[in-house]
Amino acid sequence: MKKLRKKEIIGFIFTAVLGTLLHFTYNWSGKNGFVALFSAVNESTWEHLKLLFIPAAIFGVIEYFTDGRELQGFLTVKAAGIWVGMLSVVVLYYTYTGIIGRNFMWLDILIFFIGCAVISLYTLKYANRIYGSNFAGILLLIVSIIAFFVFTYFPPDIGLFRVP
Repeated sequence: MKKLRKKEIIGFIFTAVLGTLLHFTYNWSGKNGFVALFSAVNESTWEHLKLLFIPAAIFGVIEYFTDGRELQGFLTVKAAGIWVGMLSVVVLYYTYTGIIGRNFMWLDILIFFIGCAVISLYTLKYANRIYGSNFAGILLLIVSIIAFFVFTYFPPDIGLFRVP
């Protein structure tokens, strides 16, 4: 458990730093189409969820191949944790902006870091409690990455995908 705690702290830092950088990489790349798949291409909530998902998924796969194979269902726990983290971002963002009527950048950044923390805390809490295969987690990660890729270029006309 101590080893997992250390990994999750590293995962929090990795996700927070890489996610922050991915906020800017699309513009830095001259709006490269390939970079768009992994970076925020606009200020919509959906594109900002990509900043949480991509680094957390990358770290989760690395974590699985370094130590996670020792825990049954690790990728299922990690994928669920990523979605709980993203859900927390959506709920917190839309709750506070709905109450206040506007957003504040510093609060948006704080919510992103909370989402990063939720992923690590969820993984810590459930990694030793889930028994089973990684199939559901692998499927959720694959479906998620496909959704992020597709909706980067073809976003539905609903609020989550609109630039505020």
